[in-house]
Amino acid sequence: MTTDIKLFKFGDDSAKEIPGEASAVEKSLHELIDTHLEVLLGIRLLGHEDLAGPKHAGRIDTLGIDENNSPVIIEYKRSTDQNVINQGLFYMDWLLDHQGEFELLVLKKLGKDKAALIDWSAPRLLCIAGGFSRYDEYAVEQMNRNIELIRYRRFGKQLLMLEMVNAVSASSPSTAGDGDDATAKTYKTVSEVLASLDPPLLELYDALRDRILALGDDVQEKKLKYYIAFKRLRNFACVEVRPKEPTVLVYLKVKPNEVTLTQGFTRDVSEIGHYGTGDLEVKIRTSEDLERAAPLIKKSYEAS
Repeated sequence: MTTDIKLFKFGDDSAKEIPGEASAVEKSLHELIDTHLEVLLGIRLLGHEDLAGPKHAGRIDTLGIDENNSPVIIEYKRSTDQNVINQGLFYMDWLLDHQGEFELLVLKKLGKDKAALIDWSAPRLLCIAGGFSRYDEYAVEQMNRNIELIRYRRFGKQLLMLEMVNAVSASSPSTAGDGDDATAKTYKTVSEVLASLDPPLLELYDALRDRILALGDDVQEKKLKYYIAFKRLRNFACVEVRPKEPTVLVYLKVKPNEVTLTQGFTRDVSEIGHYGTGDLEVKIRTSEDLERAAPLIKKSYEAS
C-alpha cells in the first residue's frame, strides 16, 4: 500500500500539517498499545511469553485473547530488515502445539469462565509496523493463516493512528481442540448450519452478508465456531442463524438507549448472554427487516 495519511490542524485562518512518524517500533509504543489493547484492538492482554527449548526459543511480543475468544499473537517490526511475518508464524506454531499452556494462562489471568470459552477455530497473528512492503502483503495472501498487517503512525505525543494494510483469513477454520468439546457435540457449528439452510433463509443471510461487506473495503469476515463476526479493527456485527425460527440474528455495537427499540425486531441484550459481541440484537426475518436494519448496521460500522 503506497498511500499515506496526512493529518491537519485548522485554526481561524490557517491549516497546519501535523507530521506523522513511523520509525522503528520503540519500547514506549509497544507499552502504549499494550496498555490500551482492549480499546484499540478488542484484545485482552495476557502477557509476554518467553519460549525455551530447541524448537521454539524466543519471546512473543504480546499474547492475548480477542473479543471472539480467539487466541492472538502480536509481533512488532522493529527494523526494516526484520521478517516479522515469519517470526510470528514461528510463534503461532508454538501456540498451536501448546494449547494447554495457553488455556492455563487464560485461567490464571482471566478466570475459569473465560478459559472455558477459548475458541481455537481461528487463532490470529497481528503484525504491527511503521510500514510493509508489497512483498509482505503478497506473502500473507499465500498463507492459509489468519494474519493481519497493521500500519501505525504517530502524530505528536497524543495521537496514534492504526491502519489495516492487509488481512487474510484461513480458508477453513482450524478444528484444533474440538474433539473433546462437549458443547461441539450438542450444537452445530455455523458452517454446518449454513450448509443445511432452506433456500429462502440462505438467500436472506446472503443478502445481509452482501450488505455488510459493501460497507467498505476494510470489512473483514471471520467465520468462527458458532457465529460469523464482521469487523474492522474490532467487531461491529456478529451474525447467528436460527433455522427453526427462522431468523437471522445480528448483534451490533450500538447502545440500546440510543435507538427506539421495537418489540420483535430490536432488543437490549447487554445483560443477556449470547454468542459474539454487541449490546443491540436485531432480528431479521424478511427483506423488509433487512432494510430496517441497514441504518443500525451502518451506525455500528462507523463507530468501529
